[in-house]
Amino acid sequence: MHNTDITRVRGTRTGLFLLGCLLIFSACRQPKKYHDTHSVPAANSKGSLADIISFQQDLDASFRDPEISPLPDRFRMRFEGLDFFEPDTTYRVWARLERTPDALPFQMQTSTDEQAAERVYGILYFSLNGSPYELEVYQSPDLILEAGYEDYLFLPFSDHTNGNGTYEGGRYIDLRIPEGDSVLLDFNKAYNPYCAYNPSYSCPLVPEVNRLDIAIPAGVKAFKK
Repeated sequence: MHNTDITRVRGTRTGLFLLGCLLIFSACRQPKKYHDTHSVPAANSKGSLADIISFQQDLDASFRDPEISPLPDRFRMRFEGLDFFEPDTTYRVWARLERTPDALPFQMQTSTDEQAAERVYGILYFSLNGSPYELEVYQSPDLILEAGYEDYLFLPFSDHTNGNGTYEGGRYIDLRIPEGDSVLLDFNKAYNPYCAYNPSYSCPLVPEVNRLDIAIPAGVKAFKK
């Protein structure tokens, strides 16, 4: 299939990790979705290690599923699991969300000549190892029109591990709009865009403003073919 429109690949609950991964189809157009519905981690840290391990297991399961896996068959058939950093709750932190309601939609660059419409929903302020950081978090004007995705947020970021243990193009995290102004930011759930596994995908590039001046040794590592 082929389509000149950008289409974010969607799966089942285990397809949560498809956020921001874009595939150009022919003949028909799939719904433009980051992933299927999934809840953000609970506010307290109890059971956080189990939550991280569950994330890893679900992500591995989605890569084994021929219906939603980004892996070409030659890799999927011998796929044994992604390479993750050991779970580390140091990289599971609270962030303060400062909303930016007046921000206008813009075209985010991708790994191809396509573009993805996004809007800066807000700024996340947080600390790691005693130092302050901030990241822009985005919302798709198209995605909010679809049931179940009204509160979905897209967080692309890069750090000093890129090209040195993790995918050189940066990674993504899935978030939901909180009721208040606090967001649980778990870098253990950082995953690679699908173009890291398959050149058929077109993925949003990490904006310059979201490049962290720190190494984040958490989440998914680079894929070894």
